[in-house]
Amino acid sequence: MEHYLIAALAGYACGSIPFGLLLTRLAGLGDVRRICSGNIGATNVLRTGNKKLAAATLLLDLAKGFVPVFVASRWQADLAGLVALAAVVGHCFPVWLGFKGGKGAATTAGVCFGLGWPVGLIYAAVWLGMVALTRISSLGSLSAVVAAPIAIYALGHEPAFPYFVAIAALVIWLHRANIARLRNGTEPRVGGGTSPRHGA
Repeated sequence: MEHYLIAALAGYACGSIPFGLLLTRLAGLGDVRRICSGNIGATNVLRTGNKKLAAATLLLDLAKGFVPVFVASRWQADLAGLVALAAVVGHCFPVWLGFKGGKGAATTAGVCFGLGWPVGLIYAAVWLGMVALTRISSLGSLSAVVAAPIAIYALGHEPAFPYFVAIAALVIWLHRANIARLRNGTEPRVGGGTSPRHGA
């Protein structure tokens, strides 16, 4: 039981590092939480107009999911799923920021790669494929988090499956405003414009 507690706390601590906020402040762009969605993730950092900073945020948010899960999977494999969930929860609800963080898509990609590169590739392929087809980032994220637990089960990572189902449920819930905009056709597209309305 002590191992589980330590693993969960370590995963949460890694996931809770607010790289988006730290990088934008270091770059002199102020508090990223004060623009657009108010989130600390790479998508909102991109809205500052600094693509390099957004890319750095994306990579670091991936890393903070990858590292603890990779270590856990090599140390005690049955802890990997718990650590993955804790890392994503840490990103979404960091104690340092009053439990107001990002939506977890990039960190979920990181924990998928940490669990196994085939899982990570499936997550990335679904996300990239959906964004290429629709140019809607949130739809890519939602599709990928649904695909992840399916891939995990199919590839033989059954102990981690329930944790990734929980991750998918959390990320979907955090995207509820995006889902509402997708339904009414007002979700922004990558590069400008909005998603088409039903029947349009």
